[in-house]
Amino acid sequence: MRLPAAPLKNWLNTGLGFFYPETCQLCEGERATAKDGFVGAKCWTHVRFIRPPFCERCGLPYPGDLTTTFECSNCRELELHFSSARSAVVAKTVVLEAIHRFKYQRALWFENFLTDLFLREAAPVLRGQGWDFIAPVPLHSLKEREREFNQAEILARHLSAATHIPLNTKLLRRVLSTMTQTRLTKEQRAKNMHGAFAIRDRLKLNGERVVLVDDVFTTGATTSACAQALRAAGAGEVCVWTVARGL
Repeated sequence: MRLPAAPLKNWLNTGLGFFYPETCQLCEGERATAKDGFVGAKCWTHVRFIRPPFCERCGLPYPGDLTTTFECSNCRELELHFSSARSAVVAKTVVLEAIHRFKYQRALWFENFLTDLFLREAAPVLRGQGWDFIAPVPLHSLKEREREFNQAEILARHLSAATHIPLNTKLLRRVLSTMTQTRLTKEQRAKNMHGAFAIRDRLKLNGERVVLVDDVFTTGATTSACAQALRAAGAGEVCVWTVARGL
């Protein structure tokens, strides 16, 4: 018998609470439960949600007062294949640490925290906009086998459940095992991602609108390469949503 989503989530939180102490896993100095993603109230104060003004194309926040829309220099210099990109929060301090530990150290208890940040911002915007699919940025099979999960797919599943936009994990595949983007310039990132993604089994789209999901947006090289493959296969529009935005 399949348990309903809410009772199942409560059961999982209870299980996490049994195995892990109810302490903030970032500062270890205050109380935090599994429901909180093991992030305490003081650490929450370091989260910076992205609010206007920001670049209409890539969502880069602008530290000033603007009353008109603008496009940042990053977008003017790069050929981006998505229509727009938005992120929930700035990729700094506690958010960046939680993402890194979630991805690279299997600190899976941060899933609730990161999902909460993501859904607060993405779900209200995407509901009712007529998107056809949500698609996660895929990992190369070797990396996914090593990590044992794809953080983008986890986020995409939560977003699909919150918005009722169908999840499609079969649209994209990663055909090249690229080097990490961390220490590359934006030009090197774009070159590194060139040809890294392809549509599965020569799938053809017919104008469908796709929401592409990843954990962090920096220059847009990865998501743009995904969007390029989707547009070449016939997608009508591709937008991007991530938890965090690098500055």
